[in-house]
Formats: sequence, C-alpha cells, structure tokens
Amino acid sequence: MEELYDQYRALLFTLAYQLTGSAADAEDAVQDVFVKAYDVHPERLEEPKAYLCKMVTNRCRNLQKSARKKREMYVGPWLPEPIRTPEADQLETTVVRRDLLSYAMLVLLERLSPTERTVFVLREALGFNYPEIAELLGKQEANCRKLMSRARSKMGISEDEPVAAEAIEQEWVSRFLASLEQGNVDHVMSLLTDDVMLVADGGGKVTAYKRPIQTRDHVARALLDGFQSIGNYQERLHLEAAHLNGENGIVIRSRDETLAAIFIHLRRGKIARLYAVRNPDKLARV
Repeated sequence: MEELYDQYRALLFTLAYQLTGSAADAEDAVQDVFVKAYDVHPERLEEPKAYLCKMVTNRCRNLQKSARKKREMYVGPWLPEPIRTPEADQLETTVVRRDLLSYAMLVLLERLSPTERTVFVLREALGFNYPEIAELLGKQEANCRKLMSRARSKMGISEDEPVAAEAIEQEWVSRFLASLEQGNVDHVMSLLTDDVMLVADGGGKVTAYKRPIQTRDHVARALLDGFQSIGNYQERLHLEAAHLNGENGIVIRSRDETLAAIFIHLRRGKIARLYAVRNPDKLARV
C-alpha cells in the first residue's frame, strides 16, 4: 500500500483539490481514502488508479455537499484556495501540474453540480475518456457526455473552445506591476478588457471588496489605489511574481506573512479577470 501511496498520492490530491477547491479538504480526502484502502481485498485493486480515483471522487462529492452549505454563509465572494507549485516538473511532490486546470477555470467550476464538476475535471484535467468516466461514476456514457455539455454551457465555454488558459509570462506580470508602481493610469487601462472584473476573497476576516468590481475604469482605479496604499507601507510590504496553481501570479507579503495571492486571467493579451485571495485561512500553502 505504501508503494501505491507514493505512486498515486499526487494524482489523487490533484483530483481532490479540483473537485473541492480546497487543499485542506483534498489532503483529508486522500488520507481518508488510503486508510480505507488498507482494508480492501487485493483483487479489487487490480486497477488501482481507477479504484482509488473512484474512492476519492465519492469522498469529495460528500465534501462538496457540506461545503455548499458553508459557502451560503460566507462573507463576500468565495474563491478557491491557492497552492504554490514548483516551476520544474521534476520537483513535483504534492500536485501534478500537467493535470491542473487554470485558477480561472477553478472559479467557474463553482457554477456546476458535484456530478457535472466531476465529469469536467476527469475529462479536461485528468484526460479520462468517457467510457472510463461512465464506469467510475456508475453512469451511461451518453449521460456523461450530456453532463459534460451541460457543464461547458454553465461555464460559458462552447463545445469547440479550448479549456487551457492563455499563458501569462512572468515578464508580463513584472511589466504590469511596474505600470502600477509608476501610477500610469493610461497604460494600466490599456492592459484591461472592457468587461474586466476584479474579485476579492477576504472571508470577512480582512478588508476586501464584498462584491466584484466591474468595468475598466473602476478596476483600474481600484488597482492603482490599492498599489498606492501598498506604497505607503513599502518598508513592510513586498510584491513579487510567484508560481501559483501552475501559472504566474502575484504574492503580497509583509515580512514572513503572506497577505494576498493574486491571479491574472488573460483574454487576447489583456486582463479579463483578476482574483485576489486575502482570507488568511487560504494562504497557508502560498
């Protein structure tokens, strides 16, 4: 069993994390599954990957149901918990980067039912084919295809639209930060789409916008005002580009404390969405 744990732990964590949006819940799910797997008869583990993925999926579906009730009482927007990912594949120890959906996609997953989310993650992130998904979920293949189509529709993704996010280079992030530092309103505005949106998650524990900020003018002003306030505390605050969730993002720190993790979603080279996670409970892995 230890051999199976070493072989599949990262994959199962990656699956569980994308099903729940919580690294803490994902870790609990994986540990719980391996504890139960110790009592499973070896014959049932002839195909360990499929069996373990099914166990994790079932565990996460239960977690999703309880999480939905908690999020109904959550203060302000709820965003997935960010995780720090290594830049080199050979350094992978916790998460399988190639199987990670973009952070913006994780946000969209919140629109789905637990079953729709499971089908989408298994298909688009982990590359399972429909017969495998059908067997794992105990459903007909045609039903799984319908669930996938429904999931894409709810997320606003057409059938032929690729799921992979537009890549954002670290140099691009650095130029964006430089524009904010210089207070260049026109240049910041030029980097935003007309329908740009800024979403902040403070969880009622720190100061954060309780509603998404929309339109280029309002988002640009919020960014510049926020950067100016950071500049007033330069001795204590530090902004840096960071590798989060398999993509380039921004981390704000105060000495040894992480204050925020920021994700940028591009559309045709411009910022369409900004996600700022400020809830301290969600920053432990950043």
